[in-house]
Amino acid sequence: MAVATRVRKWTLVEVHRLPDDGNKYELVRGELFVTPPPGDEHETILAKLSAILTPYVRQHELGLVYHPKSVMRFKGSEVEPDLMVRKPHPKRRGSDRDWNTAPIPELVVEVLSDHTRRRDLNQKKSFYMDAGVAEYWIVDPDERSMTVVTKQATSVERERLTWSPRAAKEPLTFAIAEIF
Repeated sequence: MAVATRVRKWTLVEVHRLPDDGNKYELVRGELFVTPPPGDEHETILAKLSAILTPYVRQHELGLVYHPKSVMRFKGSEVEPDLMVRKPHPKRRGSDRDWNTAPIPELVVEVLSDHTRRRDLNQKKSFYMDAGVAEYWIVDPDERSMTVVTKQATSVERERLTWSPRAAKEPLTFAIAEIF
């Protein structure tokens, strides 16, 4: 019996040629991830989290809260986080190339699902840290918890979450129950 010893590495050019079929296509270090459209619970969590983040981000001039369809590119990889907070692009050109030079997010948020659990907890976690994302939140609807990942530590929060971005004058604190 023959065993495959090599996994095919994808390129961004190949990924961008895939059909617009409603799926989300992401590329992390040559590995292609295909995700079907999210469900209502997933989108409701993100809407609630966005409502918490947006006024804080605006008040502390941290940039903007970006939603799906905004991508992050780093070293030939391209992902579409569920939410991210970053500064606006300083030199937009109105083209796809803008993603190559967009600022690295201060915060990235992914909501786990059956389709994304493995990659969000493994490949994307290490990708975000390697790219220089300051903080990565992994929302687990099943456990009603949030995992907070930084270069220094990882913690699982079940009651309250406190975010202290470098440029903010004061932290953001909210009850995790607010998003479920």
